[in-house]
Amino acid sequence: MLLIGVDLGTSSVKLLLMDETGDIKKIVSREYPLSLPKPGWSEQNPEDWFAQTMDGLGELLDGADRSAVAGISFSGQMHGLVLLDENDNVIRPAILWNDGRTQEECDYLNKTIGREVISSYTANMALTGFTAPKILWVRKHEPENFAKICKIMLPKDYLAYMLSGVHCTDVSDASGMLLLDVKNRTWSKEMIELCGIREDQLAKLHESFEPVGTLKPEIAEKLGVPATVKVVAGGGDQAVGAVGTGTVAEGMCSVTLGTSGTVFIATDNFAVDADNALHMFAHASGRYHFMGCTLAAAASNKWWMDEIIRTKDYPAEQKGITKDKLGHNNVYYLPYLMGERTPINNPNARGVFAGMVMDSTREDMTQAVLEGVAFSLRDSLEIARGFGVDISRVRIGGGGSKSPLWCQIIADVLNVKVDKINTAEGGAFGAAILAAVGCGAFATVPEACEKLIKVVETTEQDAETVEAYNRKYEIYHTLYPAMKEMFNKMVAAEG
Repeated sequence: MLLIGVDLGTSSVKLLLMDETGDIKKIVSREYPLSLPKPGWSEQNPEDWFAQTMDGLGELLDGADRSAVAGISFSGQMHGLVLLDENDNVIRPAILWNDGRTQEECDYLNKTIGREVISSYTANMALTGFTAPKILWVRKHEPENFAKICKIMLPKDYLAYMLSGVHCTDVSDASGMLLLDVKNRTWSKEMIELCGIREDQLAKLHESFEPVGTLKPEIAEKLGVPATVKVVAGGGDQAVGAVGTGTVAEGMCSVTLGTSGTVFIATDNFAVDADNALHMFAHASGRYHFMGCTLAAAASNKWWMDEIIRTKDYPAEQKGITKDKLGHNNVYYLPYLMGERTPINNPNARGVFAGMVMDSTREDMTQAVLEGVAFSLRDSLEIARGFGVDISRVRIGGGGSKSPLWCQIIADVLNVKVDKINTAEGGAFGAAILAAVGCGAFATVPEACEKLIKVVETTEQDAETVEAYNRKYEIYHTLYPAMKEMFNKMVAAEG
């Protein structure tokens, strides 16, 4: 049995072919353009996603036993707005997750309707990246396009439709639309009414591991695969990436040190914190998850290395930061170079160094950057722990995880064991796992992850350093509240 995982990202699509034992046969990728028509806007042409996916599938299957292909599933960039007309043609370019044009619509939802009210409907507050504010924006600014809407879809669901002919979505990806009643895994009638749309304009909801149909005959013929190939719903990139790391059971946690940083915590139970400081979404496993996001994680380190001290030799800069220095640095760093998502949800926040004295060194500053990102991730972790979730170890990924020093800092700041696993393919691998479950190779997503994913390396926390970082965190935790009003003044002065 061969399974295909498709990871639809912002700059490229990655396609992975594996068998039911988790043996990865081949990986290919294809890029497509990103359009930035105005400052803060971000759009893509959905037809480009499909064209490049089909081209990549051709290469992926070259030399493979095409008759053995059983299923295909997806991981997708979340929150994007794809609009189809009555003939299922794309009405306008997709408005992406990183598009910031909807602040007015978010203010309407959070302030006029009320954040608590919106949260009672969806378990989350409105953010500019989410889909519902984009629908409101189109209704106000492009009424002629709004009038044409027959189907509202997410990016990866457009691919599933083009391959299967079925309008479908899944609960993990739909959680990020601000249209889903996350607790009950159904569309929110209240949010549908607020957005001025109809439920029949939304796709049918599925669990991420559920088959939604099979390949269209013409697609199967073009690819040279059986017409019985199952199309499995798939999920949002964070949830499917967590499947790809095996983060599916109660209390399991993954940390990603990519451009942004995420804390992803699987939980069996639905819960919402009073301030909506963490996202509460449905998980691709069939349960739920908390998610926190630091917008500038590895991006902070890249900025510091590339732009400020102007070096590409990252390991050399970290070499002098020995273990005895951890927990004893007097320089602090707030990693808010791009504003911040969770838990403060403040686009006006800015990066800050604090605590420097005359003998502060270049190494102190470098260490502070790594620690500041770890502290910001701890902000999110502590909220989940406040719900009684027992988090004693994390699975780590992303480019920053290549640094043994940063892994040690994460272990000590979060007071967890940090595990690396036997694959680093994330979303594409997770999507292939969902395809395997949908095709019956495994009964459940947790069973598949237990059999296919293994820990290969562990970094353990040091008890004394943990205590030292606890003291440092108490200071770090006071810096943002002290600076909040100053950030607002800074932003006002920028204008």
